[in-house]
Amino acid sequence: MRILHLVHQYIPEYVGGTELYTQTLARYQVSRQGHRAAIFYPSEQEPHDGSVISASDECGVHVHAAPVGPRSRAQVFLDSFGQRTIATSLQRVLDAEQPDVVHVQHLMGLPLSLLTQLKAMRIPIVITLHDYWFPCANGQLLTNYDNQVCDGPRWWLNCARCALARAGVGDRRWLTPAVAPLFAYRSSRLRRWLAQADRVIAPTHFVRDTYDRLNMPTENVVVVPHGIEVPAHVLEAEAATLPHQPGRLHIVYVGSLAWQKGLHVLVEAVNHLPPEAVRLTIYGDLDNFPDYVHSLQAQVEHPGITFPGRITRDDFWPMLLQEVDVAVLPTLWYEASPLTIQEMFAARVPLVASNIGALPEKIRHGVDGVLFPPGDAAALRDVLQRLLDTPQQLRRLQANIRPTRLMDEHVEDVQAIYEALLQP
Repeated sequence: MRILHLVHQYIPEYVGGTELYTQTLARYQVSRQGHRAAIFYPSEQEPHDGSVISASDECGVHVHAAPVGPRSRAQVFLDSFGQRTIATSLQRVLDAEQPDVVHVQHLMGLPLSLLTQLKAMRIPIVITLHDYWFPCANGQLLTNYDNQVCDGPRWWLNCARCALARAGVGDRRWLTPAVAPLFAYRSSRLRRWLAQADRVIAPTHFVRDTYDRLNMPTENVVVVPHGIEVPAHVLEAEAATLPHQPGRLHIVYVGSLAWQKGLHVLVEAVNHLPPEAVRLTIYGDLDNFPDYVHSLQAQVEHPGITFPGRITRDDFWPMLLQEVDVAVLPTLWYEASPLTIQEMFAARVPLVASNIGALPEKIRHGVDGVLFPPGDAAALRDVLQRLLDTPQQLRRLQANIRPTRLMDEHVEDVQAIYEALLQP
């Protein structure tokens, strides 16, 4: 089978959940299933020598980059309504790869006319909903003007208000009626994309139900939970007895250092925990959101809070197995299906997380983790204090962690979807 994945950005220019998922899925399709898999994405590389495609081989996966140069957020948004270089580049890739199926991982910044191209070639289309980009241009249902979870478009006036705030022009509500029609048009185009896709994959029931609540087409949506790649030695390792150091608690966060991840809530909570007994290690790229990182570091009062930066994959699993007592996800937005949960559970690390989005679907409160009200630093502090005071609760949570879903299982489910679409 010949498979082409479309994604809005890719490694090494951007490293995030969607990009890592796309890379891993394509590699598994090549190495485990013997397919020909390719990836197409718009690149920040500047066009050179008149070329519209830069191709490379990545562990057997053909990676095609359409060099369009750096783009502002506004330009990425506008390119959805038409971008000739990307459309031309994709047509060349389609002609070269001749895919049996196109799997859309993310459309942000890609021209919506791609639907016409693919339908004209009668190529089945599969879409994975990694976030809420179809009903929300931010992708996160989180407002730019007051950092609140959004209930969806209200005549698209709130969408226009969000766009103006993101563009840095302030909260000029009098401009929103002029901008709102653009978002109404965007919504109609993207509803058509979803309705005409042959199959849409949601990683959780929460994502599917949220799309349904926002009146997006969901008739062709199936829920396929993500899987993760776990080294054999992690799967074979015996569970450690928590805590690693009696009378002490090592808390870890791994992920993006962005406001919506709620790290300021975590720092505030840990600031009020015993300095001699608690450590918090925050792993993540310090350069993506430098202003927020600086504000976090200025907020720190507890001597055990450190920011070592990104952690390599070679160091990631030993760190979880040998050092960590509990992981925290203090997110403030509707997380769709964070792979961090599965990674922590694979290493048998209990989780404390915000009771929001898909997290309650993944974490069983009081069984393999603890949920707390999002944004409530006092509640989070109390949860962590109880875990410090009663290590037997940590042991009980750890003992209840179920085997995590692996990438092999996920790839097989995706393969079944492809095969069903290709049957005559």
